[in-house]
Amino acid sequence: METKKTGTTTVGIKVKDGVVLAADTQASLDHMVETLNIRKIVPITDRIAITTAGSVGDVQALARMLEAEARYYQFTWGRSMTTRAMANLLSNVLQENKWFPYMVQIIIGGYVDEPTLANLDPLGGLVFDDYTSTGSGSPFAIAVLEDGYKKDMNVEEARELAVRAVKTAGKRDVYTGSKKIQVIVITKEGMKEEFVEFKD
Repeated sequence: METKKTGTTTVGIKVKDGVVLAADTQASLDHMVETLNIRKIVPITDRIAITTAGSVGDVQALARMLEAEARYYQFTWGRSMTTRAMANLLSNVLQENKWFPYMVQIIIGGYVDEPTLANLDPLGGLVFDDYTSTGSGSPFAIAVLEDGYKKDMNVEEARELAVRAVKTAGKRDVYTGSKKIQVIVITKEGMKEEFVEFKD
């Protein structure tokens, strides 16, 4: 069976005042760029979002499931599901399906009771961290994060670092887009989305 190469770069950073998620907006299949305008960060609630790397269909199915679970939790308990609880739920779902796995790498970030960031592999491995990256360009992005991350940085500094990490990956990884970056910032005030475009 022929292997089709796809790629992306997604980044997550947690700081004391919030969480920043960033991703390129290019979708590729083998050696072809399918689109330059795909959203790779998907809001699940108004306080939690996931990044997407891997099979688009798998991520979309998981996002729908998480959104339904979050609504059910809110209806049942009268309060929002925390990011940590949702990450553990997603980890269990991925682990239960390991024989027919969802082909995804997911970063989940949010601010419900506190800023929380986690990375999940296709088999349900779950790691909570201060910063992380997924996708084909992640070796380049993680080097930028490792060099630039500081515990006491603010949300705007984290946003600038996340954009720089994805942009750097886009310059070196042929499967990561370098023209536009989707950014979502989640703080106790809520979630904000923007797109950062580059001409070079």
